[in-house]
Amino acid sequence: MAPTLKLIPSLDLVHRVLDAATTYTLSRIRILESIPGNPFGIACRITDNLTALSAQHLPVPAFNSVTGRRKGQAHLIRPLVEWYHERGVSGRFEIASGDDDPALGQELAQLGFFQSRFSTMLIREPDPALVEPIGVEIDPVTTAAGMQEFLAAYVEGWGIPEAVRDEFKQNVGPWLGQPGWSLYVARAEGRPAAAAILFVHDGVGYFADCATDPAFRRRRLHAALLHRRLRDASRADVDFVCSGADFLSTSHRNMERAGMRILFLRSVWTRLDRA
Repeated sequence: MAPTLKLIPSLDLVHRVLDAATTYTLSRIRILESIPGNPFGIACRITDNLTALSAQHLPVPAFNSVTGRRKGQAHLIRPLVEWYHERGVSGRFEIASGDDDPALGQELAQLGFFQSRFSTMLIREPDPALVEPIGVEIDPVTTAAGMQEFLAAYVEGWGIPEAVRDEFKQNVGPWLGQPGWSLYVARAEGRPAAAAILFVHDGVGYFADCATDPAFRRRRLHAALLHRRLRDASRADVDFVCSGADFLSTSHRNMERAGMRILFLRSVWTRLDRA
């Protein structure tokens, strides 16, 4: 049975979770920015606890988002909307419960945005004695060969189109060895079947990404990778672990089974003409 959560919800915890998640995404986008010629048109604006990311030629929502909003920052929205417009990108805004502010919603609505969805952010205390489920083979990725296995599972799990898989694998090769990153591959029937990432930042263990090959779903690979990352993050002496998922998704439900609980919801604001 999972231990009872003792962490008391607070804005400090909310902000630490957001900082870990944002720092991870920023590290990903900086890797793409470092590609010669900046082919994806990466740009970032960071100010006042707010991070605005833009990838002109890469329609990944997380890479074209504003995160880290705080109450009283409604006046910063219009300049960011104009910045995205100048770059030919719609952009979206993410607001965490606890940092919500009627003025933020009013300004976004006036500029043509609407609240399109919610995501959950979950949290749990560390547990260095946790034992991962029996029967799943999980290895940390430490070599180039291991990275190829990781990517084989990753592209299948996320459905990366065949036409761009080689380019994708080349672009994300630097994930191996990034500070604070740990990569994992789970195998089934002797094949790489699922991949996951743990990101440790400022005393927080963030379960950043997990993908399972559709051919191997419903075999508790996602659950096993959650447990493995929870154990490893705990042994890294983190204060807590956290992750995000769509509300009531399979990932959300697996996290709840692993003893994680919702700390806050995050509303996503999207341009009406891009819905």
